[in-house]
Amino acid sequence: MCGICGIVDFEGATVRRETIQKMTDSLWHRGPDGAGYHFEPGVGLGHRRLSIIDLNTGQQPISNEDGTVWVVFNGEIYNYLELRSRLQSKGHQFRTNSDTEVIVHLYEEVGEECFSQLRGMFAIALWDRRRRQAILARDRIGKKPLFYSWQGSRLVFGSELKAITASGQAMGDMDLTAIADYFTFLYIPAPKSIYSEVRKVPAAHYIVFSEKGARHQCYWDLRFSEVEGRTEEEWCEAVREALMEAVRLRLMSEVPLGSFLSGGMDSSAVVACMARLLDRPVAACSIGFDEERYSEVHYAQAVAQHLAADYHQTMVHPDATQVVKLLAWHYDEPFGDSSAVPTYYVSKAARERVTVALTGDGGDESFGGYKRYLYDLDDNRVRAMVPPSLRKIARSVSQWYPSLEHAPRIFRGKAFLQRLGQDPMEGYLSRITVEESVRQSLFSSDLKEQLHGYDPLDQFREHYRRADTKDTLSRLLYLDIKTYLTDDICVKLDRASMAVSLEARCPFLDDRLMELAARIPSHLKVRNGSGKYILKKATETLFPPGFLERPKQGFGVPVAEWFRGELREWAQELMFESDDLLNVQYLRSLWNRHQEGTQDHSAILWGVLTFRQWHRTFRRQPEASSGHVQAFTQA
Repeated sequence: MCGICGIVDFEGATVRRETIQKMTDSLWHRGPDGAGYHFEPGVGLGHRRLSIIDLNTGQQPISNEDGTVWVVFNGEIYNYLELRSRLQSKGHQFRTNSDTEVIVHLYEEVGEECFSQLRGMFAIALWDRRRRQAILARDRIGKKPLFYSWQGSRLVFGSELKAITASGQAMGDMDLTAIADYFTFLYIPAPKSIYSEVRKVPAAHYIVFSEKGARHQCYWDLRFSEVEGRTEEEWCEAVREALMEAVRLRLMSEVPLGSFLSGGMDSSAVVACMARLLDRPVAACSIGFDEERYSEVHYAQAVAQHLAADYHQTMVHPDATQVVKLLAWHYDEPFGDSSAVPTYYVSKAARERVTVALTGDGGDESFGGYKRYLYDLDDNRVRAMVPPSLRKIARSVSQWYPSLEHAPRIFRGKAFLQRLGQDPMEGYLSRITVEESVRQSLFSSDLKEQLHGYDPLDQFREHYRRADTKDTLSRLLYLDIKTYLTDDICVKLDRASMAVSLEARCPFLDDRLMELAARIPSHLKVRNGSGKYILKKATETLFPPGFLERPKQGFGVPVAEWFRGELREWAQELMFESDDLLNVQYLRSLWNRHQEGTQDHSAILWGVLTFRQWHRTFRRQPEASSGHVQAFTQA
């Protein structure tokens, strides 16, 4: 694991060593074990290393035999030994035992087809001197980040935005459509970044840069149309084998390795597989909070005891103000998912004992684990029973009637009436985004005018329509994998773990396991009002009796209480600063209703707070974005 950065100037301008060193230093936390550089006319590559495998000879950048192809790489290639053997049989000579060198020779052998043959998590920057081209590539799910600025003849790239800032490259103004995206989803979907002059390489894509321009290519997609007709028992066996294989591949390490253990089903399944594969107890790390409803430690303890794990539990007492400041620096752009807080703390706890940790991220998106899938399927069943004319009336009523408190429970509330009057796609989008009326009220009149009617939901509608299936649940899973999983979950885990120089690996994001899950019929994912049915059946023998009967619990923190307590004074001072983006009067009304306890507006308030802190850190104090700032690596 590491951080990568570089500059390629196709006009041949000199790339200064001190510039690349500044860029590399800004990524110190991603790779504290060393730095490496490569320079030639018009090219400078930088690398920060967190040593995991091939500790003695795995330094980067690395080249082919004659030095005409150079690469810097962030991630792990889990099938590199298989690829290495095949390449050696074709005559390629290796100088190291690292997975990085495999990328160079594979590119020599098959060219741009190399990325589709890599199994793992990666962000790759490759310079091909003969062809005079640079290639940036990102893994299938976007587990590893890669930002770039392309000015037509000059490419600047880095694992984080702060590396590009450190280069001196102009970032441009804030991208107003990205701000609209942020206050719709509470994260910024690729390929946008918060800056108009910087983009993200999308997941499962590579981009070829040359004197001719930039060429974008998608090399992988997930297919849900190839559903297979296996029996339930056959599916259970296939899921068990695929999960075990995904875990086994992620155990390669020459440094201490363990796992997160939240007490939820997915991380528990990973630890259970590790326990069967390792010849020693699994180092399992968990955190807890004083607030009982935000803590799963008793479940984690039960699983750890059942699996005879080497269990380590840390009780966390967050300094809410300081952790908001800390995460704003590490996330580089506004990020409004409050579960970044516990993710950071569990990463910090794990790093005290291991350098690599396996996690349970990704199980919900592949196997239908979120409650919103159940609710959406219920909505669809109700829509099917209600004539179109009544659905149209319901939507009209929802525009002016805020709630139906005395109606049957299923018909209460403005949100339900809105969804009832919408088609399935629009109904689901309204469930997973900030309510349109809130966004329209939150945005200033100046911002709305400059957006010229831009609708952030259009990009999600495109993903929904692109799914190669008409099955409702499969379309929702495809949409979430392409958006929420890539641009929220993976971003959250990457920045939180890299903040403490911890490599996080996710077996449920193994592409072959995900492809297998996509071929499972939907009725085996959601059944009898419960998600992840087939995954539970496949893994039930791994857990203590009754474990799978527990209700699903999110990985959260008491944000609502923080806004009424320890965050109140500081948040008020930060959130209500006047600008030309947000309607402060409306924001204050949300705040007051939240303080009164009549409504919970903690999600959007947290989104505003983290946006304001990002703005204070990077727009008011731009020097904070360049170089390694020791204060921001401590908490």
